[in-house]
Amino acid sequence: MLDPILSRWLDVQAQALDVGSCDPQEVLPRLAEASVLRIGVPAQLGGLGGDVAGAVEAIANVASHSLAAAFVCWGQRSFIEYLLQSPNAQLRERLLPDLLSGKLAGATGLSNAMKFLSGIEALQISAEPTDNGWTLNGRLHWVTNLRKSGFVAAAAIEHAGGGAPFILAIPDSVAGLQRSRDLELLGLQSSNTAALGLEGVELSPDWLLHEDARKFLPAVRPAFLGLQCGMSIGLARRSLAEVANHLGATRTVLREELETLRGTLDHLLTDLKNGLLAGRFAAEPAALFKLRIALAETAASAVQLELQASGGKAYLTAHGSGFARRWRESAFVPIVTPSLVQLRTELQRQANL
Repeated sequence: MLDPILSRWLDVQAQALDVGSCDPQEVLPRLAEASVLRIGVPAQLGGLGGDVAGAVEAIANVASHSLAAAFVCWGQRSFIEYLLQSPNAQLRERLLPDLLSGKLAGATGLSNAMKFLSGIEALQISAEPTDNGWTLNGRLHWVTNLRKSGFVAAAAIEHAGGGAPFILAIPDSVAGLQRSRDLELLGLQSSNTAALGLEGVELSPDWLLHEDARKFLPAVRPAFLGLQCGMSIGLARRSLAEVANHLGATRTVLREELETLRGTLDHLLTDLKNGLLAGRFAAEPAALFKLRIALAETAASAVQLELQASGGKAYLTAHGSGFARRWRESAFVPIVTPSLVQLRTELQRQANL
């Protein structure tokens, strides 16, 4: 259950968060104050305990009010997960307290890396070795949660001279790192989404998340995608709740479809949680890809059903702003990396092996 203070704030600010009229610097502290970021983090590390399935539920609960806030929450919680799974205990001890408190933003810049893992895209940052670490050059074109008051971004790095690609945490204070202006999006504008340019950035091994990206990425991918699925789950739940509220005597014909979608969503969520807790998706990523696709499609169907249940009111500005926002949110779910097209391409590639 989401903290009621956070729930009310998200409901009031949902439209502003989407169009960018709400200060994006305010989102992360609000999530932190409600302890959303601590779910699934061991108590001895400052968390509330629990597991990654609980973190998925937390993101889903946020998404039922605002996908923009849930997008930020996913980025932050994913970065926290990278630290939890990193062998670099000193880096974890240094960064985790500020990440959990919302003082520091964690940007999951591994979208490029996940596409690299599937052979879809080359790594966009390269490293030249130095006596004290590496010199980095490159650009990440779309990174979320780059909070202007302080962030650290995860990125996969290619060795310019060969060798295994590796994963670094890149702090915003380092010389040669440039954050672009916020990207102009159709929605989710208060999510601190921008590009990162690296020119002669010097980093030491102190910032190493993992020395081998090909080992680390498959290990964190279940949490990366599982947490991402929380956005679809929350959006679908909210639209289905709106459908139920609109079912009057003239629209009872939609009840069967409502119950079918509810059942589908519950079934998919159960499969997702069971797979995450059993560790099945590390060895069977295709099963997770299929769940991500199915959940995105369920969210789209739920929003479409909300339109039918709402009728003409959904198209009136005075009544339909919440629906219009969810419509835009549903358009984002299929394209967030890895997109549904990328996942289907990977599934087809695996089927042809």
